Amino acid sequence: MNEGKNISRRDFLKRIGLASVALTGCGKATETTNTANNTTTVVGETKAEDMTYRINPTTGDKVSLLGFGCMRWPTGSDGEIDQEMVNKLVDYAIEHGVNYFDTSPAYCKGKSEAATGIALKRHDRSKYYIATKLSNFGEQVWSTEESLAMYENSFKELQVDYIDYMLLHGVGMGGMENLRKRYLDNGILDHLLKERKKGRIRNLGFSYHGDIEVFDYLLSQHDKYKWDFVQIQLNYVDWKHAKATNRRNTDAEYLYNELQKRGIPAVIMEPLLGGRLSKVHDHIAQSLKERDPERSIASWAFRYAGTFEGVLTVLSGMTYMEHLKDNLVSYAPLKPLTADDLEFLEKVAEEMVTYKTIPCNDCKYCMPCPYGIDIPANLLHYNKIVNAGMMPDENAGTEEYQKNRRIFLVGYDRSVPKLRQASHCIGCGICKPHCPQRIDIPRELARIDIFVEHLKRNKNKKA
Repeated sequence: MNEGKNISRRDFLKRIGLASVALTGCGKATETTNTANNTTTVVGETKAEDMTYRINPTTGDKVSLLGFGCMRWPTGSDGEIDQEMVNKLVDYAIEHGVNYFDTSPAYCKGKSEAATGIALKRHDRSKYYIATKLSNFGEQVWSTEESLAMYENSFKELQVDYIDYMLLHGVGMGGMENLRKRYLDNGILDHLLKERKKGRIRNLGFSYHGDIEVFDYLLSQHDKYKWDFVQIQLNYVDWKHAKATNRRNTDAEYLYNELQKRGIPAVIMEPLLGGRLSKVHDHIAQSLKERDPERSIASWAFRYAGTFEGVLTVLSGMTYMEHLKDNLVSYAPLKPLTADDLEFLEKVAEEMVTYKTIPCNDCKYCMPCPYGIDIPANLLHYNKIVNAGMMPDENAGTEEYQKNRRIFLVGYDRSVPKLRQASHCIGCGICKPHCPQRIDIPRELARIDIFVEHLKRNKNKKA
């Protein structure tokens, strides 16, 4: 560990715990096109024995560095989870060494745990670790009775008699008052501690979303609670620039180092910053591909997160098989980044924060909107145009402006049905407190609506 001191990029590379990392030959890689988002990814022939594993110091669990996030299970044309495809993804993951599956009662409109349980039940229980959360968002489930009912229901949905990794979900959202109401005053945290002693919970931790006072408080109580792990957002942009990109008040560098001081393993969420690090600005993508033509854009972010020795597993919400295969290449085995690689990515990060995208991770916690607005789709279309370098600019030439104006408007209508567009937002603010990225959603929707109306009025605008 780092003995209580922050570590530089070069220092931590010297301290990589290679003894806990299985490094064997990597499979042959080939390129394919991801039809889901029209991006090129790298697919390789990997084997289970190629997977990189980390050891949980509390329980001795041998955890795959690639963890399967179950927040974005594939759906069919009817909008329901495609269980057959979920089964195929889980089967392929386990066959290739992935053994950590992270779900929640809040994911996939409350149906993720059940789908995950069905898929995993078909495998030997000793082959995988299940992580889920006490996701008692909203005052209606803050009571002891409702929170305990949610906790017990997780066992039923997952079809298990013990949970390997249990998290207090989204601590930091709503500050200390929210933490007290959700977990402390109602006795829920005390109950979970007792459940850990009984063995129904093997590891107890929390996922952190935003208010550093809460994070610092929970770590200050480590001697009392004995946190087995903590889930944080970490990627090469958030390491030093979280305040610029997420409107959070803490960079990942601080979070990681505080966990290292106490020897607490980190589980990493949002290694791709909600997909934004796989859909970077075109010229940044070109720079990444030139540096390593054989790897995907996304692989840079996954290798970055996995390079830190205190990381137990890195979660990825892999909706498509090509996502899973590409991520397996990154971690089966992991080729840690060099000091030069890290310096290169810091320059990339510094450039990325100059592009003013909206920090939406498409988690859908803001949904459903009572007025039918597809909030993530509105925000993500805006980000897509920014990252592609095609924002209509009235200071550009007339031809370029008109071309980009049409791309924005036509793409907007194709991506978001008219009745679900930003123009229908009344600013009620119901969505706002649910956003872990602290986006002022009504303000952003109003901004997009004003921008769209401006583009429509300026059909013949000349620069």
